Amino acid sequence: MSAASRAPLLAEFETPDALARALRLVRGDGHRPLDAYTPFPLEELSGALPPARNPVRFVMAVAGFGAAAAMYGLQWYSAVVDYPLNSGGRPLHSWPVFTLVPFEFGVLAAAVAGFAAMLWACGLPRLNHPVHDMPQFERASQDRFLLLVAPKAEPAALRRRLEEAGAVLVSELRA
Repeated sequence: MSAASRAPLLAEFETPDALARALRLVRGDGHRPLDAYTPFPLEELSGALPPARNPVRFVMAVAGFGAAAAMYGLQWYSAVVDYPLNSGGRPLHSWPVFTLVPFEFGVLAAAVAGFAAMLWACGLPRLNHPVHDMPQFERASQDRFLLLVAPKAEPAALRRRLEEAGAVLVSELRA
């Protein structure tokens, strides 16, 4: 089955109860709910939609520790291997002196990598999302309740299930 035939479906509901019922049915059938759009917060949705995994902390840790280790290695190589200077009988590998620059460079690298990862995780800079082009999306901030679902297999079965749950309109989201 091609990816084009498995486009997400956007279902429109008139009541919050119908949306919550549809969400339970969809999750029970194994489909993946992507998002819900409502004019006001619904308590039923707070734990029903799992948050997306956020890679920012991992990227920041790898970038920070990696950059600090690389900077420490650069200082060690330049002081011990490449250009050893024995001044006053001090050791060539004096690690307390080598810690300040790697720490500062690691913090800088972690901050830059965290900012880039945050932009990537948020999907920015994206000025428009395909769901904003749907005609029923405009009413999501007024009096309608929308549910965006990715079908696990055939979208026709998911469409029937959403209509059984009380969807007024079910349409396919095109990117």
